[in-house]
Amino acid sequence: MSEIQDKEALVTQVRRDIVRMVHKVNSGHPGGSLGCTEFFVALFNEVMEINDTFEMDGIGEDLFFLSNGHISPVYYSVLARRGFFPVAELSTFRLINSRLQGHPATHEHLPGIRIASGSLGQGMSVAIGAALAKKLNKDPHLVYSLHGDGELQEGQIWEAVMFAAGRGIDNLIATVDRNGQQIDGPTEEVMPLGDVKTKFEAFGWKVLTLKEGNDLQAVIATLEKAKALTGNGKPVAIIMDTVMGNGVDFMMHTHAWHGKAPNDEQLETALAQNPETLGDY
Repeated sequence: MSEIQDKEALVTQVRRDIVRMVHKVNSGHPGGSLGCTEFFVALFNEVMEINDTFEMDGIGEDLFFLSNGHISPVYYSVLARRGFFPVAELSTFRLINSRLQGHPATHEHLPGIRIASGSLGQGMSVAIGAALAKKLNKDPHLVYSLHGDGELQEGQIWEAVMFAAGRGIDNLIATVDRNGQQIDGPTEEVMPLGDVKTKFEAFGWKVLTLKEGNDLQAVIATLEKAKALTGNGKPVAIIMDTVMGNGVDFMMHTHAWHGKAPNDEQLETALAQNPETLGDY
């Protein structure tokens, strides 16, 4: 297979991992995880420069911070499939004493996890701090972060956005998953976000829009374009349109699967739509 076919196969396998993990414990967040699968596969297998062995200080490599930590299933699957820890460990998701808790945390010392996340609104601030540290250390590598669009309703996000532009944090690429859904309903019904691109630009950011956030090649191309924009005095944001629950037809286009596990019959339907490609754990 070609390299892109290999990565598409990984996308399908990660989707299988997500629904299986959440189904086993009848707990977790499949919707946003499925919607961001292409992003994670692109980031960890094509775009970021990362070391083969995990070191918490992250010197000499790109860093990633997941702010909306509830989509941990996709994060764990991609980390395991990238070789950070055994794929078989995915079977322990959300179990007592597992390193794979519902929201990622550093206490478990899971390779790939640099912060505890899930308290929405905080990841941007952490990413900015890491980006500043890289500048102080004269480390030319980049910092990436991911945020839910509902998370933009948190005030701390906009304080951080203002700070990043004001301090010229131009080694940061922050992506917003614009799926239009959050736990209580569509974002435009819960709290309208308006023109997110214009908001970031008004704060002094360089902003790219990605309309095909579930097209792997489009995601890779946009992330590479964002990389090319770094180092020019402004932080970079990507507004990425995705479909919540993408790849599982009954989970798509609705907030209902934000934090709901499939039953046995629904799992079989989801797996039939995402055939095994790289081997189940």
